[in-house]
Amino acid sequence: MLAKASCSFAKVAKVDWDDLRIFLAVARDESLSAAGRRLAMDASTVGRRVARLERGLGAALFVKTPQGYLLTERGRRLIAPAEAAEQAAAAAAEAASPAAGLSGQVRIGAPDGCANYLLPQICQRICADHPGLEVQIVALPRVISLSRREADMAITVSPPETGRLVVQRLTDYRLHLAGHADYLAAHPPIRDRSDLRGHRFVGYIPDMIFDRELDYLAETGAETATFASNSVSVQMQAIRAGAGLGIVHDFAVPFAPGVRRILTDQISLTRSFWLLRHADDRASGRMALLAEALALGIRREVARLEAIVAAASHRRT
Repeated sequence: MLAKASCSFAKVAKVDWDDLRIFLAVARDESLSAAGRRLAMDASTVGRRVARLERGLGAALFVKTPQGYLLTERGRRLIAPAEAAEQAAAAAAEAASPAAGLSGQVRIGAPDGCANYLLPQICQRICADHPGLEVQIVALPRVISLSRREADMAITVSPPETGRLVVQRLTDYRLHLAGHADYLAAHPPIRDRSDLRGHRFVGYIPDMIFDRELDYLAETGAETATFASNSVSVQMQAIRAGAGLGIVHDFAVPFAPGVRRILTDQISLTRSFWLLRHADDRASGRMALLAEALALGIRREVARLEAIVAAASHRRT
């Protein structure tokens, strides 16, 4: 029994945190090159380090397939202790921080509307208050995977139904039908929904809508969009170019000169932003501080931009 325990300990003793860090990156990205980009090292180095870890443990952790590097049974068993080591390393770094506040690198995932029109100015203010903080914003037209560590926290338009996550409702935001002033001037006045017949519409590509909360073209009565994109920013630029009418975020309108909301009393949508964090980060003072700053910033910025739009509409009437 003692001999077996000693043998097991000898194998564990050969594992250090840096090897586990590389193992987790490959497990999450299922690719040596993608893991290398995440870790800022070349793919061949990643491969050598994985091989070293496998030799130390005396077991294969991955199997190479056409789909990428997939975990073996032994690899799957290593995920939980590796993630525990990851959390311990983060907690140690946080405890050793010389001063209170935010520092180091943090990655925030968000849908591209939020990432383009809200996060830049919000994160700039947070960084001004915390000069040691380095922020990365991941803008993707899909749900960010926290389980694969694509980001440290994510903003979504729907709360998740599964997963070990800390979920926080941030704020509601409003959307309305809009068009560019030149497009509107070139067509008969739009006074009610019946006047929308015959107009071109800008919206999402139907089979690329990644969240049911984004499926709002039906609010206009249009069956399909004649100009479609999976990006909110592209849709807004299309509306600015006169491609047609579309549903836009009120908070994005101040960034789109010439775009005017229409039928605001007849077509009005409300959606919500949610902040998601890893459940394992619940005890992290650093992540809690960032979440608090981000939540406050988003609430204030949405309110500020929507107030600008409301005031401009009031002046025009």
